Amino acid sequence: MIHLTGILQFMKKKVLIPLLVVGALAGFFSFKYINADDSDAVASTERKSVIISTVMNAIQNAHYSPRPVDDSFSKAIYNKMLDNLDYDRKLFTQQDIDKIKDEQFHIDDELKMGSSEFFDRLNKLFYTVVDRADSFQKEILRSPFDYSKNETIEMDANKLPWPNGEVALKERWRLYLKYRCLSRYIDLKKDRDALAANKDSAKVVKKTDAQLEQEARESIAKNQERFFKRLRQFDDNERFGLYVNTIANCEDPHTDYFAPKTKKDFEIAMSGSFYGIGAQLKEEDGKTKIVMIIPGSPCWKQGELKAGDIILKVARGSGAPLDIMGYEIEDVVDKIRGEKGTEVRLTVKSVDGSIKVIPIIRGEVKLDDTFAKSAVFKSKSGPVGYIYLPEFYADFNHINGRRCADDVAKEVIKLKNAGVTGIILDLRGNGGGSLTDVVDMGGIFVNQGPMVQVKSANAPASTLSDREDGTLYDGPMAIMVNAGSASASEIMAAAMQDYKRAIIVGTTTFGKGTVQKVIELSDFMNPVTRMKMVGQPPIGAIKLTVQKFYRINGGSTQLRGVTPDIILPDAFSELDMGERKDKAAMPWDEIAPAQYTPVNDVNTAFLKAASEKRTTANPVFEIIAESAKKLKKQRDDNVYSLNEITFKKELDDAAALSKKLDELQKKATPIPVVNLKEDLSAIDADSTTIAKNKTWLKNLQKDIYISETINIVNDMQVQKGKVDAKMGRR
Repeated sequence: MIHLTGILQFMKKKVLIPLLVVGALAGFFSFKYINADDSDAVASTERKSVIISTVMNAIQNAHYSPRPVDDSFSKAIYNKMLDNLDYDRKLFTQQDIDKIKDEQFHIDDELKMGSSEFFDRLNKLFYTVVDRADSFQKEILRSPFDYSKNETIEMDANKLPWPNGEVALKERWRLYLKYRCLSRYIDLKKDRDALAANKDSAKVVKKTDAQLEQEARESIAKNQERFFKRLRQFDDNERFGLYVNTIANCEDPHTDYFAPKTKKDFEIAMSGSFYGIGAQLKEEDGKTKIVMIIPGSPCWKQGELKAGDIILKVARGSGAPLDIMGYEIEDVVDKIRGEKGTEVRLTVKSVDGSIKVIPIIRGEVKLDDTFAKSAVFKSKSGPVGYIYLPEFYADFNHINGRRCADDVAKEVIKLKNAGVTGIILDLRGNGGGSLTDVVDMGGIFVNQGPMVQVKSANAPASTLSDREDGTLYDGPMAIMVNAGSASASEIMAAAMQDYKRAIIVGTTTFGKGTVQKVIELSDFMNPVTRMKMVGQPPIGAIKLTVQKFYRINGGSTQLRGVTPDIILPDAFSELDMGERKDKAAMPWDEIAPAQYTPVNDVNTAFLKAASEKRTTANPVFEIIAESAKKLKKQRDDNVYSLNEITFKKELDDAAALSKKLDELQKKATPIPVVNLKEDLSAIDADSTTIAKNKTWLKNLQKDIYISETINIVNDMQVQKGKVDAKMGRR
């Protein structure tokens, strides 16, 4: 089973096989000792040793490809732990680092002995640097900033050295706080100007720039107070949990240590979900970031909130917005949650830099919204069928539980009855699901044969094949993918691409081709340790990478993902995203191909050239390509001006590009789309289903990527007609 879990890191997917999966997971920094008082300090040290030794034993004996425990592994843990504690380098100075730098190549030796010496030294230092930084930021925020100066700030932490001394550290804090306050100051001025334009503005006392500057600093000061309170609440035990997970993550991005914790904490830390609006969030560098929009959820229906957006403020209806910078995820969730039918307003910063307020009516997310569904687009070359599959779901707990392969088959039959000339399968943002259903679904479109290869360590690969005779649909077909398509989606797309059964359209997929298994750490304890731990609380579980997936052509989907036959312009296309972004990601490799025979001989070069001609002439795709270049430039040169005029111009430029794109999309001719007649009775069941369907169709109508994929399917139909005529087929 390839299972989409909650996301702690952008699109950090796991693949789990049904027969191997046995339990739930908890957040990675959640370790709590039961006996942690001063009288039991030795026991706590012994417990840390047990956890480290057991985790290392599990990794070395059960991981698909355990890394050598050497100086290279030691250095990776050293650097990653420092990044985890001080990502943007505002706590430690170079002199602080010098105090522990001798540990850089000793951690491997400590792990072999079950020692936590590096952690203990770093942890002791952490208290000091937090107190020092707190005193600096408080002092800095007492005085006004001068926004007329031409100062800049580097926001890419990877380019920042450790500050050379306390003077340099304090200057880094000054620039950072000035950046925060400037952003807030500009917002306050906008609010003041908007208020001045109101017809009742004469009744309002207009605040001066100096008053707004002070208000901005006071607002940021409150955020910083919460931030440092949070740092201090992040105690020794939680930092130790983080350290153990850092060790696990240095094996590969999907190997994790899970310490015991409550169910509520699990739901927040593991899935990052807040259920009032239906989005998945994570904390990133003190910010709350949208990871994924849950299909069918309130924010999905509203349509403006996007993955990658950063939530700046939260307001309950028309109430005053609360700046949530530095808030814990749990606190953000509490602010966003509310009664069904009530409104929450999110002030968000989009990936393009624009800032806007998004009103969302809270509601429930129902399972039905994740099931496959279809529609028919009316095109110049005939009706084109469309199937949306948000995940590869399978209910293994009930004999007659719903499975996506069965549901897609039903949608295909309905589309054939509607006389479609081609079918589009949309797997964009589909993070995975049931492996069995990938194999069965492939059999809908291909007559028997292998779909995927799975390999365990030190064992030959096994091939999973569809054994059902015949196909349900053999006409023109396109599969849509993007960087959010992972695991099962990649297997499905890769199989159809290798068989030349479908044209893959979109952007390169995520690149996760590994399988994970969740195991209780007690299973890896030696008998003596197990006896010592009798009566003690459990030490947690570990999620280990135990297998890899391979395409039927022998290549892995790991790291490289699936490259579409036709690549469409995408705002994130030039950014390093997906699995390949993580230094610890397992490598791409290949094995012997399975025995299979391609079923079609599609002229991909013709289709690609025709699509490129259309997208090049399309102003919307032109702006998307322009956005991609701007994002790439921003990522490469992440320096921001702290001059008010320049800073505001940068914000306005980003907003203008976003506005231009919105205007072009509004002007575009909607793509005619209708429901299938078999679905109408369910759609017309009540006002909720009617409204939900109306929103879905509206979103489909203005989707430029679907529009171009329809053109590609039409080209395939023309091409098929020429081949049939040449072969004398009707």
